[in-house]
Amino acid sequence: MSGQHHEHGHDHAHSHNHSSNKKILLFSFIIITGYMFIEAVGGFITNSLALISDAGHMLSDSIALGIALLAFTFGGKAADATKTFGYRRFEILAAILNGVTLIGIALYIFYEAIQRFANPPEVATVGMLIISVIGLLINILVAWMMMSKSDTEKNLNMRGAYLHVISDMLGSIGAIAAALLMMFFGWGWADPLASVIVAVLVLRSGFFVTKSSLHVLMEGTPKSVNMEEIVQTILQVDGVQGVHDVHIWSITSNYNALTAHIVVDGSMDVYGTEALIHKIEHMLEHKDIKHVTLQVESEKHMHDSSVLCTLKADAPDAHAHHNH
Repeated sequence: MSGQHHEHGHDHAHSHNHSSNKKILLFSFIIITGYMFIEAVGGFITNSLALISDAGHMLSDSIALGIALLAFTFGGKAADATKTFGYRRFEILAAILNGVTLIGIALYIFYEAIQRFANPPEVATVGMLIISVIGLLINILVAWMMMSKSDTEKNLNMRGAYLHVISDMLGSIGAIAAALLMMFFGWGWADPLASVIVAVLVLRSGFFVTKSSLHVLMEGTPKSVNMEEIVQTILQVDGVQGVHDVHIWSITSNYNALTAHIVVDGSMDVYGTEALIHKIEHMLEHKDIKHVTLQVESEKHMHDSSVLCTLKADAPDAHAHHNH
């Protein structure tokens, strides 16, 4: 009677979100990549580090959006015998690469800015101002589209791409402020200062995206799920006498899974246990868990009753349940 499994899903809603996210990403990718080239050339012509760093960040935006597009393409591939969850986790790999890229760009900007503080170069401020204002408007458009028409709250990959665009928008504001300060006050250090502010924002975004992605890769309990609450939910179901060996993790953004052992009365028949499992699955779906696998055991089954599975690293077979 062990290994009963069921999965709830809203395929239509998921498909709609998926399609909407992909369209927004493609449109954003084309706009951001196009303007990145303009800003990079403008940065070199005007000799503005603030613009060059903003273009560098736009390059990371472009890479992030490109990776995110690939992630949606690969993530939609069907499961097979070698990858039983399909390619859903590609999205998390894309998000971590995204985060590491941000950190790398931030460190490069810091390095360049230090040199410019010591020796501020001449900057063509009017050209810098025009290019950064257009850049800001483009970033506002893309950020608005992502916020209003895509799933930035729950989808880690969309959130990573969105954070790129938001910090890039703030970078454009920094470049505008630097251009105005140099035009009206002749403050040459405003350009590298704006670059440093951009770098701090970029570093912060990169850190959080990388941290969230690593948590998923480490099979961590999703932040939206309370382990104690889940266990209590299962125990409240009539017929459940105990719960142990609970594992909760994320396959990818917004797709949480759970496995657990539940103890029931040994006299319960197969139909009774199936009804019990369906009830638990339904309750867990409302707790943001979409993939549930339950092993049913009788009250006579000798087992460690701790909620968490205590794996021993030196056990010959760490996954053999009689060793828990």
